[in-house]
Amino acid sequence: MKQVLEVLQDSTIASKSGKDHCSRFWGVYKRVAEEHDSEFLERYTSDMDIVLVFSGLFSAVSTSFIVAMESNLSPDPSDTTNALLTQLIQIGLGNLTAAGTAAAAPGSMWSPSATTVWIQMIAYASLSMSLLAAFGAVLGKQW
Repeated sequence: MKQVLEVLQDSTIASKSGKDHCSRFWGVYKRVAEEHDSEFLERYTSDMDIVLVFSGLFSAVSTSFIVAMESNLSPDPSDTTNALLTQLIQIGLGNLTAAGTAAAAPGSMWSPSATTVWIQMIAYASLSMSLLAAFGAVLGKQW
């Protein structure tokens, strides 16, 4: 019986720490590293969840603003209609010379203001960055 106990005490199967100092060190190192890694993964997984929720909400709000501002990039159809009606009235009154000098397409000279274009560019850039952040968070969670 004594021999069996001595063999079991010297065996690495019976003890988790091993029989020499190096194997005990690496056993403790492995356990501490696994604890640290699991805490690290838990913390950053929850952080990526928060980034995904925030970027999803921000993208939805940003998209609604972009859709609302989209009408500023094209001419107002009522202005075109009013200009064409003015031409018809002038033709109907017999003022053919004034109608002939008017522009053929009243909305063809329209262009959006520089401020509108800059605001749209910033809105599209923020939407792109938000979607890129969501993409990065999804890649981080899958890794």
